Amino acid sequence: MLIVIATAIVLMLLIGIRRSYVGTSATAITGLLLATIVAAAMLPYTNQQVTPLLIVDQYSLFFTPIICALAMFIAILSFPYLFRLNDDKEEYYLLLTVATVGAIIMVSSNHFISTILGLETLSMALYGMVAYPLHCKESAKYPLEAAVKYLVLSAVATSFILFGMALLYAKTGTLAFSNVTTAHELEAGATYIGVTNIGPMQGLSDNYTIIALLLIIAGIAFKLSLAPFHMWTPDVYEGSPLPATAYLATVGKAAMFVVLLRFLEISDALAFDSVVTAFTLVASLSILVGNLLALLQDNLKRILAYSSIAHMGYLLIAVIASQYLAGTISVEAVTFYLIAYVIMTLGAFGVASVISSSEKEFDEVSDYRGLFWREPWLAGIFTAMLLSLAGIPLTVGFIGKFYLVLAGVESGLWVLLGVLVVGSGIGLYYYLRIVYRMLLPQRDAFAYREAGIESLSSYGVLALLLLLLVVLGIYPTPLMTLIQSVAAVI
Repeated sequence: MLIVIATAIVLMLLIGIRRSYVGTSATAITGLLLATIVAAAMLPYTNQQVTPLLIVDQYSLFFTPIICALAMFIAILSFPYLFRLNDDKEEYYLLLTVATVGAIIMVSSNHFISTILGLETLSMALYGMVAYPLHCKESAKYPLEAAVKYLVLSAVATSFILFGMALLYAKTGTLAFSNVTTAHELEAGATYIGVTNIGPMQGLSDNYTIIALLLIIAGIAFKLSLAPFHMWTPDVYEGSPLPATAYLATVGKAAMFVVLLRFLEISDALAFDSVVTAFTLVASLSILVGNLLALLQDNLKRILAYSSIAHMGYLLIAVIASQYLAGTISVEAVTFYLIAYVIMTLGAFGVASVISSSEKEFDEVSDYRGLFWREPWLAGIFTAMLLSLAGIPLTVGFIGKFYLVLAGVESGLWVLLGVLVVGSGIGLYYYLRIVYRMLLPQRDAFAYREAGIESLSSYGVLALLLLLLVVLGIYPTPLMTLIQSVAAVI
């Protein structure tokens, strides 16, 4: 975290002293790479509470290098995309680095104060990233509209979380994540907000606690774009520049889901049947709504937006299963699928980013007609990412979905598994529709951005993502062994 913060400070100084797009981007990428290496090196040795706000354990240190590596990959993909932007480009990397600080704080949080600080740091920087090309003559479609929608609905989501936090504080007397099912009732003579009570005082009821938990879960569902809190997602994805959309869809979702998972594990919120019922309804609705609405879209960003809604619904199946399973199999399933999701999603957005630029984005499905005959390498990577999102064997997406099904079977969640099967079948259609378009004969020669030397590193990132997709799909054992060891400490 200190390395990423120091990188942000250095970037501010560099921009203030002398603007250099190459220097600024290289500094940001180097700082994020160094943070990734250091966090990975710390993983076996560190497990401690740093002030009441942050927990630096194996689980947080497992996701910290993933967050830093994703941010570094997005910074690399952003370089050719913004290369011809007719405006100042350097502040984009400052915003990206600051957003990464917020994401690191979130995955290291076991306290509501640090969660809100991290969430707002991430969100505030993302508003700027989404609206970044606003003053350019030629830019993404609706950056200002996307930023304002994201700002307003993020504020609503945060207000839900804050109100739920206040209610839980009244129940438990602490803002740290704590087990709400064993919160002590207020005793006679206990001091409450500075006043000593003389007579006995009844503790807060379970119904009150359930309302508090549902408010927090609703706020988090907004951030994860789970149905029915998903309405902002396709519009924001479509209006944002591609690298900002990729960041929002990967780093933003992963950090928020780690917070949700840690909160549920510590608070034992799933012990309440009402909370389990709410999660079941949200998961089912997200899978069905996400996949069905994706069928109607012709915009690639909107398809991937609805796809992300469905994938967040898939993840909730393993979260619900954690209430019925002994051990950490559900946490392992969620963790592996999160990694699979960010690899697949970043790869898909990465291909679109490489052939696009800040002047012209190719985000319609029709734009990809004949891509296989013009850019077979990119078309192959894109096809692999889409097939993995659909859960085809020999890809990381298949292994991730297999673990989700295993957790669901072990816990007897047959209805949710049925919804998953139906949703996956629907999803296969709209993913294959994009692949089919890429294989059709070329009609018109679209003026894709010509790849120069500035795109070499982006091709390297796509190659690495493809390698991870295939290797983890064929031989996931080393990663699962690591996940099993870190999941035990959550």
